[in-house]
Amino acid sequence: MIYKKIIETPIGKIYIAEENNKIIEINLDSKKNNYEIKNTKVLNLAEKQLLEYFEGKRKKFNLPLKLKGTPFQEKVWNELLKIPYGETRTYGEIAKNIEKPKAARAVGMANHNNPISIVVPCHRVIGVNNKLVGYGLGLDKKQYLLDLEKKNFKECL
Repeated sequence: MIYKKIIETPIGKIYIAEENNKIIEINLDSKKNNYEIKNTKVLNLAEKQLLEYFEGKRKKFNLPLKLKGTPFQEKVWNELLKIPYGETRTYGEIAKNIEKPKAARAVGMANHNNPISIVVPCHRVIGVNNKLVGYGLGLDKKQYLLDLEKKNFKECL
């Protein structure tokens, strides 16, 4: 059974879904699924950590994740997990880091299909020349998340 919880955040309602005690999705609330709404230990932990993140108190997530995608997508998503809070990488850099230097566009598509937004920080991936391009939640939300991290990153120094 897949359970979900809906939380209110500064970027709108987000749903968190878990299956077998692992987070499988974090996204804008969607009626596209028929997941059962339920409070579970894992969903409550994810809610707590996400709200701490939005308050600027959490820089790293410590959640059990289950990434479900193609081997290439999972490789990209695991690489995204290595991008430190407050930093960005380009699609090309991610492609080089996974030893597919000509796959920047494919990295972009993997980012687009990232089911665990924010925690798997696809918002930290930008185009060349620091250009904001593509984000499944919307470029306004991507900018918000980057600004949030930039502000709180500076406060940590």
